[in-house]
Amino acid sequence: MRTRQQIAALPLRWKGDSVQVLMITSRDTGRWVVPKGWTMKGVRPWAAAAIEALEEAGAKGHIAKDVLGTYSYDKRLDDGDTVSCEVDVYPMIVEKLKSDWKERDERVRRWFGVEKAADLVDEDELADLLKLLARKPKKVPVAGPLLKKADKAA
Repeated sequence: MRTRQQIAALPLRWKGDSVQVLMITSRDTGRWVVPKGWTMKGVRPWAAAAIEALEEAGAKGHIAKDVLGTYSYDKRLDDGDTVSCEVDVYPMIVEKLKSDWKERDERVRRWFGVEKAADLVDEDELADLLKLLARKPKKVPVAGPLLKKADKAA
């Protein structure tokens, strides 16, 4: 079975001294996930991840051009088939949440502490990425510089 490539945004913000992640529910099962989708022809992967964050969660902000990490999962397609996917995750500092966005009627969005978010996701590799942010968020490669910048701006 061929592995397909996807991209995801990891929408983050500071809440006091801790980092939170914006999670959304999947359209099919209602489980908690991060905004993700297929790569887009002619669009840089991080830019595609930012588009997914806007369409699926109504989140706008500054997204990293480097991958924080990857995770794998099996995606169920509309025809019932399953395809193996590898997802590149791009951290994003959320600057604005839109009240009106493309998939607002199809999903729920909610902020969670990164440890709680790690408990909610089904993918172990994604949970591990989230747990990294729980320990020393400003020292996590790629996400750290974004979080330091966001902390100073707050």
